[in-house]
Formats: sequence, C-alpha cells, structure tokens
Amino acid sequence: SKGVAFSLIPDSNLEDIAEATSAAKKAFPKWSAMSLSERSEVLLRLSKGIEERMDEFVAAESLDNGKPVSLARQVDIPRAVSNLSFFATAILHFASESHYMEGVGINYTTRKPIGVVGCISPWNLPLYLFTWKIAPALASGNCVVAKPSEITPYTAYLLSEVAVDAGMPPGVLNIIHGLGTSAGDAIVKHPDIKAVSFTGGTATGAYIAKTAGPMFKKLSLELGGKNPCIVDETAALEVSAKRIVWGKFTNCGQTCIAPDFLVVNKKIKDNIGKNQMYIAKEKANNDAFNIFSLFLLSSNPSISHAKIAASNKRLISNNIPPNTSNNVLKTIIMMLESTRRYNSEFWNLLCIILKQRQIYVHGS
Repeated sequence: SKGVAFSLIPDSNLEDIAEATSAAKKAFPKWSAMSLSERSEVLLRLSKGIEERMDEFVAAESLDNGKPVSLARQVDIPRAVSNLSFFATAILHFASESHYMEGVGINYTTRKPIGVVGCISPWNLPLYLFTWKIAPALASGNCVVAKPSEITPYTAYLLSEVAVDAGMPPGVLNIIHGLGTSAGDAIVKHPDIKAVSFTGGTATGAYIAKTAGPMFKKLSLELGGKNPCIVDETAALEVSAKRIVWGKFTNCGQTCIAPDFLVVNKKIKDNIGKNQMYIAKEKANNDAFNIFSLFLLSSNPSISHAKIAASNKRLISNNIPPNTSNNVLKTIIMMLESTRRYNSEFWNLLCIILKQRQIYVHGS
C-alpha cells in the first residue's frame, strides 16, 4: 500500500435502498416466471464473464483487499466462478421430498422464490462470499439487493459490469455501496425485503436478528466464533503443526475457520509448540508479503512489549518491500506490540504460543 486512495464509492442511504428495492420488486414477476433453464443460462453467462476477465478480477481483489495475488487467483475468483456455475446448474436438478399418507394421498414439498432478498457480505473473501450469497438467491428466482463490504467493494462493482454484459434483466441484481450503519441497516429494515443473508460480526448479527425477527424475515447469519484444533498424542506432530500454521495464516488469518486455540495432550504440548515456531519462522523468512507470519516471532511471554517491538522493527526492515508506506509499517509495529493484549481480535494468533493459560491440556 502507498497510503493513497485509488478509487471512490457511493455512500448510499435510505433513499438509494428504497429505489433499489423498488426496482427489484418490479423485476421479480418476470424473473421468477422464467423457466429454470433460462435463469440458469443467465447465471452461467455471469460465471463465464468473470472467468473471461480473470486477470482483471484477480488484480482488483488483491489491490482492494491486500491479499496475495496468488491467493486471489487460486481461491477467491475461481470460487466466485464456481459459486455461480454450481447454483446455475443445481436448479436444473431440484429434488423434492414426498411423504405417503396411507389411504389418503401424498404430501410433497416445493420451493418457491420469496421475492426480494438482501445480501450483506464481508471484506475477508470479497467476491467469493458475495457470489455465495447472491447465486442461490438469484437461481431460485428471487431478486437481490446486495451490499459488499465498504472496505472491499471493487470486485462487486466489476461484477455489476459483467451482469449487464451477461444479459441480467434490469432490477434483478442491485448492487449497493455504502456503510453498514446506513445502507446495510436500511436493507435489514426495509419491509419489502423478505429475507436477509449476512456474514460478519456476532454483535451485528445479533442486531440484525433483533431488528428483522419481529418483521418475520427469513435470516441467514454466518457470524464469528472460536475454532479449536484438537491434537492427540498419536498425531504426526510435524504434519499437524504445518496444517495448523497453514490454517491460521492463510488469507492472513482472516477466515472464519482459522484456528484460534489448540486442545492438546500434555505429553506433546512442548513438541507441537516447537514445530509450529519453526514452521512459522520459515514462513516469515520465505514470504516477505505475509506480514502476519512475523507475529509468531514476538510470542515469547517473557519479553517485554518494548523489546518485542524493537526486535521486530529490525526483522520487518529486512522483509518488508521497500515501497511500503510508513503508515503501514507503523501499523504493523503497533499490532506486534499489541499481539498479546488483543488476542481476542481477528488478528490473534495460535494461543498455544501466545498465552500459556490458553493451552487446554487433556489426557494423562
């Protein structure tokens, strides 16, 4: 990062959400009445359009989010392509349950579109999770008002261009940019939005449930949590350590499934810790762009915050690309200083190394 804004987005408000919802309502009768094959073809063209602009989407995701280009190319954008193609073909093979009522008849289940759906996605896997929400909603015949994270809106904007080229009917997919407290809140509260899908923080999810519940909206909430890794004494320690470190540091640890603490047998706790430290050091030395790998090097509880910061300034200066802005460098140092104090935040590290009291030991 050079610390310079490279683009601007609208700060959408209540009126913008009302306009988008009105457009979605207007488009719903025609879109929901389309045959399954027609809707499938539109979504397949959308998927293909992203694939044809793969390099552009990869570069945009990396620039906007800050993740490595390699990760965006291997995971984020291909998964967005797959999300759309999967649901585009899944609707062609819908299977329903039926229950025989002896001597009376048969009960069976059908699935019908509900109307306008609100989708609010996070910043850690921008297009990946954005398409994961909108694809099933669109495939099943709903129209969508969708808000990407205001932190990472770039690829959602590019998706809107592809949607037009793919022949998506006007009003079917409405992409709104803005803050969660204004645009997102308006989506949750709008009476004509019948369902809300949200991925993000637990406190925000609780607010959405409290707000949308009395309105009898359907809700899908994917919220935060704490994920343990359980390591038994029979485990292959080197393999386990590699997989744990990989799970923690992939995408800089910014995934809902990244392990936050370990449950280990006390017979192996020292060895598993040493294996992780070695692997993390190798990762830090070999990957100059994976800044968060350096956190593991500041994890000795006996070292003061000042010494941690001083030692990591030297380490960082040898690993950070020379064009990294001073603001970014200061932020990294600050986070290194704060590692043990803010272990409950998303930046936290494997607690087996950071805080001895969070090693959960089992067995005899």
